[in-house]
Amino acid sequence: MKILISADMEGATGVTWPADVVPGTEQWQRCRRMFTSDVNAAVAGFIDGGADEVLVNEAHSTMRNLLLEELDERAVMLTGRHKALSMVEGVQHGDVDGVAFLGYHTGAGTEGVLAHTYLANSITGVWVNGEPASEGRLNSLVVAEYGVPVVLVTGDDRTGLDARTYAPQAPAVAVKDYVSRYAAVCRPPARTAAEIREAAQRGAKLAIRHEPVQAGPFTVEVEFDASHLVCAATVVPLVEQCGERRVRYTTDTMYEGIRAFKAVTTLVSSHVEEHYG
Repeated sequence: MKILISADMEGATGVTWPADVVPGTEQWQRCRRMFTSDVNAAVAGFIDGGADEVLVNEAHSTMRNLLLEELDERAVMLTGRHKALSMVEGVQHGDVDGVAFLGYHTGAGTEGVLAHTYLANSITGVWVNGEPASEGRLNSLVVAEYGVPVVLVTGDDRTGLDARTYAPQAPAVAVKDYVSRYAAVCRPPARTAAEIREAAQRGAKLAIRHEPVQAGPFTVEVEFDASHLVCAATVVPLVEQCGERRVRYTTDTMYEGIRAFKAVTTLVSSHVEEHYG
């Protein structure tokens, strides 16, 4: 049994504000250890549950945040950016039986600690076929096309509620309770590690590949906080304006959909100015 852990950082133990997750800050250095602790707990739980292989895919910002020297030696880590499937890179090779969304968070425009979708700001909402879409939902649609179930989700308590809409069978662990976008009631690492390990062991039982799900076509809508970002987004082929601050595009598969979303967000981020956005 092989498990892929997609490891984001905003939903990690102890993380509550931007400095906790921005590479190079003192707080980021501190939170890297708690992030790595969460990952190690999941690795241990999946091994307890019968996994033979665990691949950890770094999925936050520079994708160079986890401490390899502290990683559970039974896992391997894919680190660095510019990967075809970004946050769920590795699922496309046909040997993954289950995927864990570790350290995830809620989507742009919703309640949740450090809530956003791909861009920390600029995007105020994302919808797929009319339904609100967090990174978890987007990635769940991608992995479904490869017949891989989501078997664990960790983050704040609102992330667990979001996960019920796209992976209701997966155990969800709340490492903190939402108070505001930049505040939470946090559990200490020793406690969250134990809870993540136990949930991962249960989740391993769900790691059974199924027939690929072809649920397309997918119409993705993205809303921005400023109208000039629409001009940037519509440079991407097939992306059209559908509101003063909103664009949309339609793809047959979510593989194509997530790659188009990456193109949109990359272009949009290059059109954001320091003070006015």
